[in-house]
Amino acid sequence: MQFDRVDQTLLELLQRDGRMSAQALSEVVNLSARATLNRVRRLEEDGLIEGYRAMLHRAALGEHVSVFAEIALKDQRQASVQRFEQAMVACPEVIACYLVSGRYDYLVRLACRDLAHYRDLTNTWIDDVGLGIDKVVTSTELQTVKEFAGFPLMVRDRA
Repeated sequence: MQFDRVDQTLLELLQRDGRMSAQALSEVVNLSARATLNRVRRLEEDGLIEGYRAMLHRAALGEHVSVFAEIALKDQRQASVQRFEQAMVACPEVIACYLVSGRYDYLVRLACRDLAHYRDLTNTWIDDVGLGIDKVVTSTELQTVKEFAGFPLMVRDRA
């Protein structure tokens, strides 16, 4: 997919604030509101914009602990991998799960009430032989220095 500088600006603005009106966007990119809205709709239809969501204030949700777990599986058979991934998708405490290269197979980010909650959750996973977990190595988040706020965009002019 190709996009130009106007598309890039729209994507950058919408990553920062998905609720910006077409009028506000149009003022930045110097197009009419209708032309701007058409561009945004095309970016959505082309799959560059997958959706919109609200960023919640973590502290307002109550106390919790954020934990990163490096998880190694006992084997790499497709059935084992699928069972593990389905369990991660279904678990509300799992807020991100990445298949990675290296010593571990997955990096999982969790939000738990406290460390006891995390321990109980991971003990349940380890005890479930169907998940095939070999090892879990934990790092507890002490402070968020930078949270994900969108992907960097590089200008690709239209042909």
